[in-house]
Amino acid sequence: MTLTLDREAVLELPNPLGLEGIEFIEYRTPRPQALGQVLEGLGFRPVARHRSREVLLYRQGEMNVIVNAFGVATDAEGWPEIAAIGLRVRDAAAAWKRVVELGAWPVPVNVQPMELNIPGVHGVGSSRLYFVDRWREFSIYSVDFVPIPTVDPAVPALSGLHWFGVVQYIGGGRADDWCAFYGSLFGFTALPDGERHGILPAGRVMRSPCGTFFLQLIEPEPDGGSAREERLQRVAFGAPDVPAAVRALRQRGVDFVESDALRPGDRGALTRERGGVMFELVHHAG
Repeated sequence: MTLTLDREAVLELPNPLGLEGIEFIEYRTPRPQALGQVLEGLGFRPVARHRSREVLLYRQGEMNVIVNAFGVATDAEGWPEIAAIGLRVRDAAAAWKRVVELGAWPVPVNVQPMELNIPGVHGVGSSRLYFVDRWREFSIYSVDFVPIPTVDPAVPALSGLHWFGVVQYIGGGRADDWCAFYGSLFGFTALPDGERHGILPAGRVMRSPCGTFFLQLIEPEPDGGSAREERLQRVAFGAPDVPAAVRALRQRGVDFVESDALRPGDRGALTRERGGVMFELVHHAG
């Protein structure tokens, strides 16, 4: 009885985990060089290597992207996938304990010598959600990664790009389930139907309790045929001036989708798929 009352009290808090934004997005791919070229075109730079694994850390402004070389590429498979999201929280251990008590599935610990134990739970598909409380003076990269010589770890953000959110594909009729998952465990709230961002306003949009990023949950079209795999599909960057960001990225070789129904504008833009990944720009001051 006491545990139930404590949970109910916690659920009333506007930010129960002390979320403070996205610390990193992790991609898993058997073609790390190809994905690295895409990221560099977007303004990221590799700044560190993992001490014991084939993993690179890319950075731009406040954004960190981890590229994890995984598997063997073939002609039929091997596109990059979003494997994990690192969430900044006030207390990682307390955040992990709370969501597990509320029903989240914990990620088994497999830490090598001299590596940090970053607590996490299972997300959609095979993805994971990690809790990070070290990102200021001392960060998780200070232990697990070795800086690349001659590379400045402070990489300026191109045209003010910053994290805006992540798009998640969900199964038909599953929107309420996923809203309950992110709402009850993490404190996300659904935006009103009339409040939308960017140029791809489908599905439901949920705001993080810290107000710094969003999740967009998209069900398959009613006539879309077979059921679509549930997964984290793409990342969205916020840009104070989308047309200026599009011009800067085009100068770096980034191509954008342009059609009668979808083209870059003041509200947003969508990069053309390259190397199996695409990214979205959304007007957002940050």
